[in-house]
Amino acid sequence: MWLDSKKGFQRYLTSEKSLSGNSVEAYLHDVEKLTQYLQSADISKSPAEITLKDLQQFLVWVSELGMTTASQARMVAGIRQFFRYCSIEDIVKSDPAVLLEAPRLRKALPEVLAYEEIEAIIAQIDLSKPEGHRNRAMLETMYSCGLRVSEIVNLKLSQLYLQEEFIRVVGKGNKERLVPIGSAAIEQIGMYREGFRNRQQAAKGAEDFLFLNRRGKPLSRVMVFLILKELAAFAGIRKNISPHTFRHSFATHLVERGANLRAVQQMLGHASITTTEIYTHLDNNYLKDTLQTFHPAFRKAF
Repeated sequence: MWLDSKKGFQRYLTSEKSLSGNSVEAYLHDVEKLTQYLQSADISKSPAEITLKDLQQFLVWVSELGMTTASQARMVAGIRQFFRYCSIEDIVKSDPAVLLEAPRLRKALPEVLAYEEIEAIIAQIDLSKPEGHRNRAMLETMYSCGLRVSEIVNLKLSQLYLQEEFIRVVGKGNKERLVPIGSAAIEQIGMYREGFRNRQQAAKGAEDFLFLNRRGKPLSRVMVFLILKELAAFAGIRKNISPHTFRHSFATHLVERGANLRAVQQMLGHASITTTEIYTHLDNNYLKDTLQTFHPAFRKAF
């Protein structure tokens, strides 16, 4: 029964929810972890027989395994999604995960790079190497457009509208959005294409991808991470850097300079404005200056 439910759940996530392969794999891993617990506890129950107490004991089990609070919270989301599917398909009469509470997370704001730090990272790129202009074009585009790492590695030549100063991005759930692209990124993409990309032999199936590795295949997310970590180390930046740091810095810099949050939401491709608020970290000085400028009770006396 579990095997059939898992297969149906996978089809549901792929076809109905249009989730990415990585998201589908993560949800399936959550359900697999639940079945591992049931086997270890010698509990022979089908999905229809699982109770809220079973799920609560499962969370105790994963906590004792040393799983972080964040991982537990994400796993709860996966289990809820699975039993929501089971409820839709009448596999269960009542959803046991409705009242399942995730452990409370302590909100940690991601690292933000100052614009000067981003410039310092990009300045470390050795343009004499074959991959130099590729890496510079890639990082300029990431910061200019606030792209996710999955979006930058999957960016295609056919999605570039550089004369109009836009690119078409395919984000989560295969949702498309048009994002403005800055002149620096446009210039670097042009140099990369003219100097290297147009002469590179792309692997079969990769002909339309913009950023390729030496074998002519699309860059992996891990490779982008390693490139960025190495450049940050060369620049002497000790912050915890990842490709997402560029995306978060993009949003933060926009909001700090007065950008409308709805516009930032659209550029980032967030379905909810609440998600955008989490990404746009505002420091206390900025909040104070905003109040003093716009709120009548906070205006400075002259």
